[in-house]
Amino acid sequence: MEQRITLVTLGVSDYERAKAFYGALGWSPALEVEETAFFQGNGVIIALWGRDKLGPDLGIPDGGAQWSGIALACNVRSPEEVHEVIEQARKNGAEITREPADTFYGGYAGAFRDLDGHAWEIARNPGFGLDDAGNIVLPRT
Repeated sequence: MEQRITLVTLGVSDYERAKAFYGALGWSPALEVEETAFFQGNGVIIALWGRDKLGPDLGIPDGGAQWSGIALACNVRSPEEVHEVIEQARKNGAEITREPADTFYGGYAGAFRDLDGHAWEIARNPGFGLDDAGNIVLPRT
């Protein structure tokens, strides 16, 4: 398998509510098919799909766990942008799990759980650059 991720699907309990939440954060679906929203990211698609459909589709029983052990992250260009995104999430019903603050790696970050409990970190990481298109650029070793 090639080292890449092309699509991340978030299982959601209420499709319309989840779509409205991400819309309020400034996201708009590039495609919607049968209650599935596909958001074009920088080389990765984020999809919203009913959790009640996702589990069976993958052959995984769903106990409605509150924490999956997976965190999504969005790197931004400044500490001010970290605050802006965290405030957008707060105003639209997200649970803020970490207020924006300095990090152990010299960056600045905050975190929230969306309306279905998916964890997001919003970070300014001075060790990871962003190109003009917003793609993350890892340092060369």
